Amino acid sequence: MATVNSRRKDAAGGCLAAILFMAASTVHAQNGQGKIFAVQAEAEYHHAQKEVETANNPTNAIQFARACFDWADFATNKEERAAIANQGIAACRRVILLEPESAAAHYYLGMDLGQLARAEFLGALRIVREMEREFKTAAALDPQLDYAGPERCLGLLYRDAPGWPASIGSKRKAKAYLEEAARLAPDYPENILNLVESDLKWHDASGVERAMDSLDGLWPQAQKNFTGEKWAREWADWSARRVAARQKLEAIREAENPRQNGR
Repeated sequence: MATVNSRRKDAAGGCLAAILFMAASTVHAQNGQGKIFAVQAEAEYHHAQKEVETANNPTNAIQFARACFDWADFATNKEERAAIANQGIAACRRVILLEPESAAAHYYLGMDLGQLARAEFLGALRIVREMEREFKTAAALDPQLDYAGPERCLGLLYRDAPGWPASIGSKRKAKAYLEEAARLAPDYPENILNLVESDLKWHDASGVERAMDSLDGLWPQAQKNFTGEKWAREWADWSARRVAARQKLEAIREAENPRQNGR
């Protein structure tokens, strides 16, 4: 099975913007920083493309698929996003033909399909079930891949996709997979942030409190574990989302205790 020596432990961290129905990464709204991350993603894409052209092996193909996912995240129009995503999809399909049990190939196929779905929009719902299948396959082959990335992506997909009969959205499945991701990789901030944001979405104040306490507890050590320029994009996003979640939690507390807060 091909291995992935990427800028993170096993594969690219997070599926913040690859999931069709999910909001774009917070860092994209921060123009200066977002431009820096876009330049880095483009450079990694071109480097990975050259590596594939030089030696088209499974490892390089998966690296290229990861780079396609990252670079497509910064596409300025749907045509550009679709073109980049289709390159990543093709790379993953080639690997799967050679190595059907490559968890990374199935994982990135799901991720790049998500980028394609974002580009197509009207035809996106037909892609969702293929994304579901690829993430489930990756989870079965390697549940620890990318800090429980397949479970994380499934949870977000079930959370943000429309529900039955339009699509596969399911609060029950979303909660189960997001909690499983947190169980498998409890020290990875993204997994706990997803629980915080999901409980906010579901108006579960007690759940938000528990998840936020867990996030605050792991934060100092995570800052030591995930260090350097390769993690800058993640930390910018995680930090902004943590602040936003805390503000929403405070608003909930104030609404529940108006007298205590001087109202």
